[in-house]
Amino acid sequence: MKVYISNYRDHWIPPIDILRKICVWHVIPTDEEDVNPYDDPYIDRLTDRMEPFCHWLQKVLDRVHPPVRYVKIDPHDTWGMDHTLAHIILPMLKQLKATQHGSGQVDPEDVPEHLRPTDAPGPNNGYTDNTIHERWAWVMDEMIWAFEQKITDDDESEFFDHSGVDKTASLQTQMSQIKMDREGIKAHQERKQNAYRLFGKYYQNLWD
Repeated sequence: MKVYISNYRDHWIPPIDILRKICVWHVIPTDEEDVNPYDDPYIDRLTDRMEPFCHWLQKVLDRVHPPVRYVKIDPHDTWGMDHTLAHIILPMLKQLKATQHGSGQVDPEDVPEHLRPTDAPGPNNGYTDNTIHERWAWVMDEMIWAFEQKITDDDESEFFDHSGVDKTASLQTQMSQIKMDREGIKAHQERKQNAYRLFGKYYQNLWD
């Protein structure tokens, strides 16, 4: 798999902004209160005439510096698609957590009891409360942890004890001598499954 997505390359320049640069002799002062610099009949008339030029300029700039959206999928990428996607999702989750400027709304029932809000809902239909940031941070941590487990080949190795294995015995005997923490494995798998559920449920919160 090869994925290359460039940063946003929006070349669109509103006609009125171009006219503001050109018609410097006809600019409304902006240092006075209650003055809208875009409220100018003279500029409004020219804006309509500039519209075709701006569309032509947009096409030229897109041709010179086009946006890049390149995704190449190889057949082996879907042999273990969950594992392949984890290598892309994990670093994105980590970057989002490091650079985010807000918190997504998380239902109280999806987090441990000590992270559930204790104050009354905020003025915006309950979108702000005393644990909103802690809940989202917990969800992010769970998702990051789960995808880290996905790309680790031996993420359940801690639940197997090989200390009592007789390496001189037959393979079948060695296998029977391995001690397995079944309860630990079950809890581990349930935690991963819950994190993947949270990823799907709050997928639309993954933005900065």
